[in-house]
Amino acid sequence: MAMQYEHVAVSDSEVPRASSPVFQHMLDTYASETSKVITVWRQFTPEDMHFKPAERSYTVAEVMKHQLLSERRFFAGFIGLPGEPEPGALLPQEETPAAFCRRQVELCRPRLARLAAYTETQWLEEVQFFDVTRQRIWVFWRRVLHTAHHRTQLSVYLRLLGKPVPPTYGPTADFTWTSADSTRSVEAAGR
Repeated sequence: MAMQYEHVAVSDSEVPRASSPVFQHMLDTYASETSKVITVWRQFTPEDMHFKPAERSYTVAEVMKHQLLSERRFFAGFIGLPGEPEPGALLPQEETPAAFCRRQVELCRPRLARLAAYTETQWLEEVQFFDVTRQRIWVFWRRVLHTAHHRTQLSVYLRLLGKPVPPTYGPTADFTWTSADSTRSVEAAGR
């Protein structure tokens, strides 16, 4: 049995075609990463939103807010993607996991269409990124890594709350399947 996700926020059929096939993986990855974020966020309840594992840590709600706000900053400010909402229009009215999930998907879908239009010249163009310049494509991949970092942060929160950690790249201690072959031994690394 192949890995089946409980929930897919952005299906493969919703991902537009990139202006050049060489960039299609970026759109596919952004859609997939959005689905992974939603998979983790859906594990929280409204009662969990103020949980934080240490005094200096963000709460669950603060991490979700940061995801929405920082994605906008990366896409609008650094990548220069047109059509991004104003910062004041990013956050959901309610601070619930369901509301944050809906808002994340609402922001992702039109962003995919705008990213699909970028050409090779645009992707390889140098842009300002904080106090350095980098190619636009580099900034995009930094965004993906930033998203993965905060998704992992909230996966740790789930574990600390005693909640199941959903699979995002493969099996977890809570979810596995018949054909799952985790690489946790020297023998497995040789397969």
